[in-house]
Amino acid sequence: MGFSQAFMIVKEKSWSRFSLFAKMNSLIIVLFVPIIIVYTYSNNVTFDVVSKELQESNTKQLTFLSSQIDSRINQMMDFSLVFSKDPNVRKFNGLGIWEDRYDRMQTRFVIREKMMLQSGLTDVWPSRYAVYSQQNKDVISNYDKPTGYDENYLIQNMSGKWTYSDDETDSSSKSKAFYWFHSDSIAPQGTLTGSDLVVEASFSSENIQNMLDTYKTGGQGDPFFYHKGETPILNRTADQKLTAELIGYLDKHSPDSSTQHVISLGHKNYLVSSVKSSYLEWYLVDVVPLDRILGPISVSRDLFYVSMLLLFVVGISASILLYQNVQRPIKKLIKGLRRVQRGDYSVRLHSEDHNEFSFLFYRFNDMSHQIQDLIENVFNEKIRAREATLKQLQAQINPHFLYNCLGYIINMAQMKDEEAVVSMAYNLSAYYRYTTRMERDTATLNDEVKLLVNYLDIQKLRNGRIEYHIDIPQEMLGYSIPRLLLQPIVENSVIHGVGKSYSSGEIRISGGISGGCCRVYIDDDGPGLSPEQQEALNRKMREPLQEEMGCGLWNTNQRLIHQFGNQSALHFTESPLGGFRTEIVWEIPVQEEHSLPTNLRGETAHANDHC
Repeated sequence: MGFSQAFMIVKEKSWSRFSLFAKMNSLIIVLFVPIIIVYTYSNNVTFDVVSKELQESNTKQLTFLSSQIDSRINQMMDFSLVFSKDPNVRKFNGLGIWEDRYDRMQTRFVIREKMMLQSGLTDVWPSRYAVYSQQNKDVISNYDKPTGYDENYLIQNMSGKWTYSDDETDSSSKSKAFYWFHSDSIAPQGTLTGSDLVVEASFSSENIQNMLDTYKTGGQGDPFFYHKGETPILNRTADQKLTAELIGYLDKHSPDSSTQHVISLGHKNYLVSSVKSSYLEWYLVDVVPLDRILGPISVSRDLFYVSMLLLFVVGISASILLYQNVQRPIKKLIKGLRRVQRGDYSVRLHSEDHNEFSFLFYRFNDMSHQIQDLIENVFNEKIRAREATLKQLQAQINPHFLYNCLGYIINMAQMKDEEAVVSMAYNLSAYYRYTTRMERDTATLNDEVKLLVNYLDIQKLRNGRIEYHIDIPQEMLGYSIPRLLLQPIVENSVIHGVGKSYSSGEIRISGGISGGCCRVYIDDDGPGLSPEQQEALNRKMREPLQEEMGCGLWNTNQRLIHQFGNQSALHFTESPLGGFRTEIVWEIPVQEEHSLPTNLRGETAHANDHC
């Protein structure tokens, strides 16, 4: 072998090892990639669903809060409209020429009581009302109004919309209030005719703060009331720094009627939702830190990726260790086994490590040594034992009816029946010449059929009721089978079939080839066996020989198996003649020549004495 050839062999072996290692790593990757893809998809779906649900929930809650504020404002406006039609309010704006002082005081008291009653319906939203009579230049309110009737104040605020300005009740306070003025005049809103009745409705910014505090208690956000150019109304626990940054953002990006944005402030993401108030033209804004809500999902995702990375590293490391400590010794062991398979029993394996494989190598070396001894000693002994077993089985089958035949010859000689004596002696002589020749273990089916003719003629001489018919196809007669294979079966039909009934006496031997197997059928018209007995007999053929079991049929079955393999056997069923059928099946080992007649009946040629 040249250097290039040796190099190519070493290169192929190295590539084989590398290919196996690559397959192991590829398998790890194939296992990891689908898991990562599925988890990433699942995590993204979860993140999107949670984000969507958070946005929808935040919008609904914010819309509900805005509707509550608008509802309370609407109640104040409705009360102002209805209150302006009240008879006492009308009476207050009249001239009251015929009224005395007590009536005027009573009217003022009733008006103030009604306004106080309307203001005290809820503690969360205290409202303030005032009634201005332009005609009388007078004012009635349900709160301590620092100034009296002021014509200029009315003219400045008669815009028909809610205005936001300093709170009149406390000039020292920095809080402001929302105001709305309604006139019962038919003139356009915002103008005074000189005799108008004006109803003022107002509420402090603390009302908004109360609503924001209640909202914040049940949510995750930090709400506030916003109008560009005005100081926002914050909840009492608001994050001043975050709110200031967010107001700066809103001043640059004016919100729509109802919007949602995810913005980044201070390297953190926030969900900003806004809903516009229908009456105040202000925006109810809520800011929710997404990192605090969606953070656990992101942390779980990152932890999963780190875990998968660590598992991947561990898997690759395990594959390397597995290859070095397991795969290489296994390949070495397989290589040694292949050399043993090729017949090289001198192969020995050595290992420098002291582990399980060193023990396997030691046992392998011992095994290869023992196999060599077995081949040289035990195998040859088994061959000789098998030949002895076959001869013993054949010897057990041969002589079991000899004494009956000799008795028949003695009786016929005493009766001076020379023809019967000659016929019996001739058939018995041909029979035993065939059965006692042990040079060969096999014979052709044609020779076995001739032996059956000798045997059946002997039985026919002893029992005149016996009639036999032999019909074997010509192509089967040249096949080789174990000697004395058919005779024990025919003998069984004679003894247990014909011999146990006075009305029977027919024996039929037929054959055929099908499915790569030769089949010979031996039928009798005797009493036969029940289905249960047939099944029990078939089962015994597959079991070891027992003391209570007859050895003739069992020996014949074993000879078939020895000669043709486990697919060959005897099988017992009910005969078409009404008695018992034995089916002999054996596989055709090779194609042989066939040159004998097809039908052998009655006085067919006898067994070949010179086989």
